[in-house]
Amino acid sequence: MDRPGYDPDHRSRYLLGGQDLHYAHDFKQVELSRKEQQLNSKLKLLGYKPAPAAPSADKPETDSEWLRPERYDDTKGKRELFFTERELNGLLANNRDLAKKLAVDLSDDMVSARLLVHVDPDFPILGGKTLRVSAGVEAAFHDKRPVIRLRGVSVMGIPVPNAWLGGLKNVDLIGEFGDAGGFWAAFAEGVKDIQVEDGRLKISLKE
Repeated sequence: MDRPGYDPDHRSRYLLGGQDLHYAHDFKQVELSRKEQQLNSKLKLLGYKPAPAAPSADKPETDSEWLRPERYDDTKGKRELFFTERELNGLLANNRDLAKKLAVDLSDDMVSARLLVHVDPDFPILGGKTLRVSAGVEAAFHDKRPVIRLRGVSVMGIPVPNAWLGGLKNVDLIGEFGDAGGFWAAFAEGVKDIQVEDGRLKISLKE
């Protein structure tokens, strides 16, 4: 059985951040050619100080740059959230404890997870053991509303009976519990669209 954090398709699980969330970016330091270096030196001798290069539009603001007085305006704010599989696992990698216990996979309309559960030593029979738990949750958007459905849970490769899951397997959680208010109702009312595809999750929010 594969280890959490290991992907046989060779997709890295532990890259920190990504372009969509504006965490860490891979960057290549700009190197001036010899002619460019000589030109800048000559300009400085003439008393001209070349202006610093304009920041790239793709370069995210640092926390200190963002923390400035500014009037609030959400008319230009993006209402779409993008998460890649590498970003989600990168967030987990930032937490050393979770990085050793949890790995997430994104495929068409499905969010899957693998989790290592360490059983308390005093627990009968399984005490001190580490259980390998996997689960799948359908996440989609149908009939103008989000659908969140538990597809199943397996422990050590053995599917857990639906009765042990409280009868929640293959149940649309929003359709089942949304009318009761609370989290699922609020979640459904705030989401305009959900798309899960291979390696990517997109959530569009309402105004």
